[in-house]
Amino acid sequence: MRAGGMFSPEQLGEVLSLMKGADTVELKVTVPESQRYGTAAALGIDPLDARIRQVFFFDTPDLRLDAAGVVVRARRIQGAEADTVVKLRPVDPGNLSKDQRADPWFGVEVDAMPGGYVCSASFKGRSTNEDVLRAARGERPIRKLFSKRQRQFYEEHAPDGLALDDLSVLGPVNLVKLKYRAPDLGRKVVAELWSYPDGTRILELSTKCPPGEAFQVGAEARAYLQARGVDLSGRQATKTKTALGYFSRELLAAAAQQEQVAAERPQVEQPQGT
Repeated sequence: MRAGGMFSPEQLGEVLSLMKGADTVELKVTVPESQRYGTAAALGIDPLDARIRQVFFFDTPDLRLDAAGVVVRARRIQGAEADTVVKLRPVDPGNLSKDQRADPWFGVEVDAMPGGYVCSASFKGRSTNEDVLRAARGERPIRKLFSKRQRQFYEEHAPDGLALDDLSVLGPVNLVKLKYRAPDLGRKVVAELWSYPDGTRILELSTKCPPGEAFQVGAEARAYLQARGVDLSGRQATKTKTALGYFSRELLAAAAQQEQVAAERPQVEQPQGT
């Protein structure tokens, strides 16, 4: 949630160009673990207002999709419809087709946080919590979670020969998400607490705005958080990268263990012919 001062002149020119072609800008900051509870109290966040979500990513164990800039995700939501997304990042908005930009399920967004930014294009969709769970359990084809347009977008950008049904399930990550209106800021703020299986937690605060308001909103949000003692100088963590890295290590370790067990299994000698 920083303003233009966080960028070098070259970065500033690039991010301004990206924003001109974007639909929205999301300003984000992650809070150090040591300040998580203090931040929640300082911002007046009531955890009882939060909604539980469960996120599943789909990729290969060695993250071939991630290396190609493609993110495939499904999310179960307490008390609501599940949602899905096929995302490509980074992108140049000028290279996207008019047909895609006209689709109401398609969006281009610039994510900016202390130390960096990225422009992404996303095809969103809807599903049910039960269908997402069945796909995660291997009881339903992964491709069935996604619309025709989402599948087309995936095929355009995924590595050749890698079908949706070839992907592994990376997840779930459990999280709580809370949307609230900050009175002194006059804007809606989203707080997400992601809890990973190894005990790692990431608290992210974010707010969205039109591209033309990004720097003003960033400056106001920065002042709002600093006035409440929120540390904006800590190392920033990305929710998706953290999740993919964790589950990739788990899948690769499990595969290596299976190979070792197979290699150590005694070979049955075939009977000699007479």
